[in-house]
Amino acid sequence: MAKASWTSIGVVIALGLSLIHPMGAVAKTAAAPAFDDELEQGYVEVPIESIQQFVQIYGLVKDNYVAERSDEALFQQAIKGLVSGLDRYSRYLSPQEYKQLVQYTEGDLASVDFSLEFDSRLQQWLIRGLKPDSDSSKLGLKNGISVFKVDDQELRKLNHAQVNELLSGAIGSTVSLQLKANATPINVVRTRKVETDIQAQLLNNQVLVLKVRVFQQDTANEIQQLIEEHQSSRLKAVLIDLRNNPGGLLSAAVESADLFLNQGVIVSTQSRSEGDQQFQALPSLEFQNLKVGILINDRSASAAEVFTAALKEHGRAWVMGEKSYGKGVVQKLFPLSNGAALQMTVSHYYTPNGHMIEGQGIQPNQTYPLPPEMKEDSYLEHVTELVLKSKL
Repeated sequence: MAKASWTSIGVVIALGLSLIHPMGAVAKTAAAPAFDDELEQGYVEVPIESIQQFVQIYGLVKDNYVAERSDEALFQQAIKGLVSGLDRYSRYLSPQEYKQLVQYTEGDLASVDFSLEFDSRLQQWLIRGLKPDSDSSKLGLKNGISVFKVDDQELRKLNHAQVNELLSGAIGSTVSLQLKANATPINVVRTRKVETDIQAQLLNNQVLVLKVRVFQQDTANEIQQLIEEHQSSRLKAVLIDLRNNPGGLLSAAVESADLFLNQGVIVSTQSRSEGDQQFQALPSLEFQNLKVGILINDRSASAAEVFTAALKEHGRAWVMGEKSYGKGVVQKLFPLSNGAALQMTVSHYYTPNGHMIEGQGIQPNQTYPLPPEMKEDSYLEHVTELVLKSKL
């Protein structure tokens, strides 16, 4: 009976496509709507031989796999494989996942719905504060369970601040938890919003350090106000600390870079479906005489890389730290008729000099990661001294 089920599915697909267009096998499909829910009709060529091969493989799996799988489960798996195989960001969202994602405000920073605390007796990081009805509980996580790795980074030698940074990221994004050395990773969605006000600190050497955790709608205004508040002092430079900044809003990164530039391209995007775009700096002389440094690490991504590349390639900032993550994509949500959606890459970011950010990252002018034995305060003091000595 099961065999008749998948066979009939295959016959309907193959015959249906050939009847629609015997010569070229052209199937009419609904193109993905934008957020205004307007549907555009398009035509996509469907390769008949590939469809027939898929039906053959589908039947073999349906009849011979060790555990029985429903048609719905197999089709869902096939769809997920089709989309996730495109790149490391594109994915199929179930109706529940899509509903959850659209509730988030783009540019918000978030963490998981529990905390990790170090048990000095066990010498392990343990899950704490997890509520029974939380999303992570539904994945099988419990209070008191130890966590070995977060995003493939072992926790044993990290401090509390470093562990919290690993758990934080763009709201709606996932973080991978590995409970034991050989355990299968569990993906947890970041849903708990984290405070993201810019932290300002004026050091003794008269360098203003601005810790920007994510680029949000008011980030450029906040940076401007904080610099203006400290300009009455003998301000020598500003250091923008973008370590562990996952990105946020492209528009906010562009506006923030524009504070320190008076001409030229900030970033450009290239896309097959969306068209190419270019963002230019507006003429301004407000902070043109202010020395600027940027501090990045391997978790500085997306909009943070756009900001960094713009100031670096225009010679307006001395970049220090580590090579950035290398996420240079623009994604779009494509709602589907069943309430699900595709989250898919539609554009790539390019630096002012035309370099692709995706998979490449931004190299600092001076590689200088935080030494394991050095305290954060001492590290920032040393970095700011190097910024003051830089020749820009």
